[in-house]
Amino acid sequence: MNLYEDLLWRGLIQDISDPELIQKLNEGGLTFYIGTDPTADSMHIGHYSSFLISKRLAKAGHHPILLVGGATGLIGDPKPTSERPMISKEEVQKNFIGLKKQAEKIFGFEVVNNYDWIKDINVIDFLRDYGKHFNVNYMLAKDKVKSRLDIGITYAEFSYMILQALDFLHLFQTRDCTLQVAGSDQWGNITSGIELIRKVTGKTAYGMVMPLVTDSQGKKFGKTEGNALWLDINKTSSYELYQYLINLEDKMIIDYLKKLTFLSKEEILEYAKKLELEPEKREAHKRLAEEIITDIHGKNEYLHALKVSESLFSDKIWQLSSTDIISSLKDLPTFKIQEQELLIDVLVNNQVCQSKREAKELITGNAISLNNQKVTDINKVITKEDAIDQQVILIKKGKKNYYLFILG
Repeated sequence: MNLYEDLLWRGLIQDISDPELIQKLNEGGLTFYIGTDPTADSMHIGHYSSFLISKRLAKAGHHPILLVGGATGLIGDPKPTSERPMISKEEVQKNFIGLKKQAEKIFGFEVVNNYDWIKDINVIDFLRDYGKHFNVNYMLAKDKVKSRLDIGITYAEFSYMILQALDFLHLFQTRDCTLQVAGSDQWGNITSGIELIRKVTGKTAYGMVMPLVTDSQGKKFGKTEGNALWLDINKTSSYELYQYLINLEDKMIIDYLKKLTFLSKEEILEYAKKLELEPEKREAHKRLAEEIITDIHGKNEYLHALKVSESLFSDKIWQLSSTDIISSLKDLPTFKIQEQELLIDVLVNNQVCQSKREAKELITGNAISLNNQKVTDINKVITKEDAIDQQVILIKKGKKNYYLFILG
């Protein structure tokens, strides 16, 4: 398979601007860019799915530029349903620094900031040199703008399209960048850039968009949707990422293996067979988790996530440190308690149980565990010896309800 055929098989091409791009992709040698605005100081798995295509194209002999929009981030790409809240220049700069560092570490490519070339353009030059090339009817026809007409769109958001087109023109003229790659929601902005380049230079540039990778509910990943899986390990631990991937619905896995890994077609088809014949083994899920975590955080972090996952809810929990447990289970209900408290009081005072009677019944019925050890003594007193590193106790009620307690 050539590059284009591979991208097509993986479901990574939704639209291209010109059939000529197919041959150019297969030949190599294009300079292209892919961008993101610094609305947070970390990328998430949605960015990862899009930015991975940079690695694929780089492996095929193309030259990537990663653009972090310090200027466009101050305006905000129009959302389909509402206006984005403005963020301060200081926050945008802080976020830019975080994203640049992260992008260079994970993807290893050059990072540029469009604030560098937009900041000195005055209003008159903006309108004369760029605004005059945009017909308002053309802009109104774009999906992102059209979706906002009923509820209203500010002039600032309306102008975002021009700023992004300006980016493409700048990189085309200064870096011989002839291709922009993005998620499908950026198609209107990309085609605006292609049109601006044609009008200003008389030359042809290209665009390619890929389908957005979504969660099991069909929502794209992101801060706005509230489902961001951050690439910053301090925001989303390798364990949390592992758990998300290992628990994905079966119907999502092969699509994710195609789009989010560099496994060959033959390997992926083999995992598809295993998933169909022995779904309970979750081999495809495990390989997906291994590939993604290793690529983002390294092999050691993947092995650490695997160890934590295998140990946390088994009798191997004592092999973990209190730090491992706290960072991995930060979404669990968490309470502080004191040594020498009665277990029954701990359960009732922190609403694990509604009454002492219920607490006693659960304890005598083998339904309460401390760090995965059953407790049957209704007079049990909590001590430091019960806690990992004399600090952390994971209490389980029934089969699925977990609570994290930290000794104060």
